[in-house]
Amino acid sequence: MNEDIGHLPRELADHFTGPFMRFLRIEAMAGAVLFVCVVVALSLANSGWASQYFSLWETRFGFSLGNLEFTRSIQHWINDGLMTLFFFVVALELKREMVLGELRDLRIAVMPLAGAFGGMIFPVAIFLGLVGDNPSAGGWGTVMSTDTAFVIGCLALLGRRIPESLRLFLLALAIFDDIAAIVVVAVSYSGALQWLPLALASSGFAVVLGAAQVGIRSFPFYFVLGVAIWLAVDASGIHATLTGVVLGLMTPARSWVSDDRLHAILDRVVAYPPGRHWSGDTAGRRDLQRAEVATREAMSPIERLEIALHPWIAFAVMPVFALANAGVTFVPATVDPALATAIFLSFVVGKPVGIVVCCALFVELGLAHRPNDLPWPILAAGSVLAGIGFTMALFIGGLSFSPELIGSVKVGILAASLISASIGMLALRFLFAARSST
Repeated sequence: MNEDIGHLPRELADHFTGPFMRFLRIEAMAGAVLFVCVVVALSLANSGWASQYFSLWETRFGFSLGNLEFTRSIQHWINDGLMTLFFFVVALELKREMVLGELRDLRIAVMPLAGAFGGMIFPVAIFLGLVGDNPSAGGWGTVMSTDTAFVIGCLALLGRRIPESLRLFLLALAIFDDIAAIVVVAVSYSGALQWLPLALASSGFAVVLGAAQVGIRSFPFYFVLGVAIWLAVDASGIHATLTGVVLGLMTPARSWVSDDRLHAILDRVVAYPPGRHWSGDTAGRRDLQRAEVATREAMSPIERLEIALHPWIAFAVMPVFALANAGVTFVPATVDPALATAIFLSFVVGKPVGIVVCCALFVELGLAHRPNDLPWPILAAGSVLAGIGFTMALFIGGLSFSPELIGSVKVGILAASLISASIGMLALRFLFAARSST
């Protein structure tokens, strides 16, 4: 018998799903898919189908119940609904890294936190300095964040030469950026507070906390509860995407079943000799069912949710968001050069300068540790990639700028993302080539 009984049995579908899942795990592909969607959105926005393209995202749908009506445009459902899932996964990644991953070491965690702080303060300062007292100054939150998918995709294209410390630094920095950005959205770009929905949302969070404490581990239960909380937060005047951040940070990071208990339960199953022990109401079947629960619960809820949701976020939510938001019609007469330039310089100059300056300051003060395999030139070149603000920049820009200015905002964001990606990758490639030749 050639079959390896130590592995799960293979089916015909495995010959297709296996390679496809390996394809999904290639980090560069998420950025590549996102890039293709940007190109498609820009092409449609500047074609004969432009009016149909823009009107599609304004199509409204929802539900009504008696006098209660809840309808939103497709773009609203994407930007507020699907992006809640994005922020939920971002919060999961942050908590996992800080509880289970490399960021458990406070001195290592401080370095990207300092970089994220500088990478937000400096761009905002440049933006406000260039815009001045113009009403568009209210859109300062647009220049704060870094696009995780594009940055990690750029690093993946450079191959194994990238130090793991740089990858971790930029990933953590982007996550801190995104968390800070959504807090800014919740505080600065929300409407007037409605206290009854806010009280209902708070009660929902309390129920989540209580359910976790008493041992409810059903994902469908928490999903339904999360949808109810989202509806309450959306009605409260606070931006609904904050729901994803709070629920992500509330998700348990520890497994329910320990390794010792898992091995003990599996040993009971292994102890059965070959035979029909799994049929009927037998002790063997009960042990097998117990083993099924134990193997599932030996992995923490954070890790299980990340594994389940990450492909959907990378290859469905983010591309759909890009299709709905990246389209801009290039009509020079309608572009505000001052606004586009302010956004461009905030990302291309403010991001890397702020990151390097704050990291150097914290290291000099002894508050942060710079890894030995992350010299300052490589950190500086990698920080240029942080000027790729695409996803969150478009998200906040759509909230804070009027329809008349959003085209100029998109031009600045797209130009900054393209230049930051190009300069950052070329600089890193040059530095690695110089190191390998010495």
